[in-house]
Amino acid sequence: MSRDPASLKLRPVPNSASELERKRGYREEVPIAFGEALAREPCVEVRTMGISGDNHYNTPLNPPYYIAIPGSIPDLFLRRSVAEKLAGINARLAPLGVELYLFDAWRPQAIQRFFHDVWFPDWLKARTPGLAGAALVEEVEKYWAAPTAGVNSPSPHSTGAAVDLTLVFRETRQPLYMGGIFDDLTPTAWTDGYEHTTSASMSDEEARANRRLLYWAMTEAGFASNPTEWWHYSWGDQLWARLTGQPAAHYGACVPAGVSDS
Repeated sequence: MSRDPASLKLRPVPNSASELERKRGYREEVPIAFGEALAREPCVEVRTMGISGDNHYNTPLNPPYYIAIPGSIPDLFLRRSVAEKLAGINARLAPLGVELYLFDAWRPQAIQRFFHDVWFPDWLKARTPGLAGAALVEEVEKYWAAPTAGVNSPSPHSTGAAVDLTLVFRETRQPLYMGGIFDDLTPTAWTDGYEHTTSASMSDEEARANRRLLYWAMTEAGFASNPTEWWHYSWGDQLWARLTGQPAAHYGACVPAGVSDS
């Protein structure tokens, strides 16, 4: 681990296509260690621990949607260990004057179904009318995981172990430029999307440096990166286990206290 967080901007992120191949089948093949103490760990509202964010789906000021998503909640819940790790990352980034900012954390299944089954398939078909069947499902699931399919196959955000986030300047709250909006579900969003630019503009260089900073700050703290979404990281779920070579996931699905999952 580099002691100087600024040096993380100089280290390329791994190839997203290779990571995407490694990801295949993770929900069917990776077991969950339900007998471990971590599996019963509660969720906490991360903002009570000094971590910043607002739920992107619970407001109409949320491009590219511009509607409050049905079933969304204002809260940002994560498993306690995951939230504690994010607080540690903030401490490491503090000398740079930046910190993490969350878009989304634990997610009700209503949101998962809306985007996986309706919104994103419709978006894709409007732009590629011939896309259908297995090819359509494959394209959808590059970005939107299928809803929970039993206790052994939870959707990642239902576990309280997956989080969508970016970086902001601590003093001004201005987000660092990442080269695309949150939920830009196209190849622009792939974590390595700016690693292949040969004649970089200032904007390209800024996006590349900031994605690298986020990637290495998160992965050196033990998180796994979803290779098709620069904003998505997890610790303890099945995707994390697959991409980091762990024998089992720590967390299955959970429902935070006082919240209804539907």
